Amino acid sequence: MDILALTRLLQLASPALPVGAYTYSQGLEWAVESGRIGDEASAGQWIADLLQHGIGRFEAPLLASLMATWAKADASEIARLNADFLASRESAELRAETVQMGFSLNRLLKDLRDPSLDAVQATLAAQPEIAFPTAWSGIATAWSIAPAAATAAYLWSWAENQVMAALKAVPLGQAAGQRLLAELGLQIPVVAENAQSLPEEAWSNFAPAFAICSARHETQYSRLFRS
Repeated sequence: MDILALTRLLQLASPALPVGAYTYSQGLEWAVESGRIGDEASAGQWIADLLQHGIGRFEAPLLASLMATWAKADASEIARLNADFLASRESAELRAETVQMGFSLNRLLKDLRDPSLDAVQATLAAQPEIAFPTAWSGIATAWSIAPAAATAAYLWSWAENQVMAALKAVPLGQAAGQRLLAELGLQIPVVAENAQSLPEEAWSNFAPAFAICSARHETQYSRLFRS
């Protein structure tokens, strides 16, 4: 990867990306409330399981497929994958999360004033609702970022956000957070690599406990996060 592509990838994966990711826990807050997560070990197990069996087997290969589709400028296929991701969200909060983040990223596209992103803007303008990975993959492709590296960075950004949510909700200390990230970092390369070749018929986001926790969070009385 050349240095410019690397810096662009760091920008896309940065927690400073103004899409509001830090306001979401994706059900982790309810998992803490219900006692499923109560310490470093249980937080690590929860996030690792989602990485391996949820996001790693559905969102990550979908992101890789989206990048391949953006490279072909196939607007109809981009629309189909976008709709599939929206339909896959297990709760109202999860759907609202990806739509809000997709909307914010699409707005950022205009604010960046980068001519290389004009085609991405034009394609997204035709979508009534934009899922976050659809907009993110379009930018990554336009910025000539390799799909495997982009997928790894996307997974890292998700894992970092989950760990930060655990630090606040459990709560955990900063050192515990770094240990969790170090362990997740060992797993991400394999998950990202597998996502590049996983056929669509093998994609799966079947994670019942995750879906239940996300749905229960919608009526949680006291909470820090929006999902």
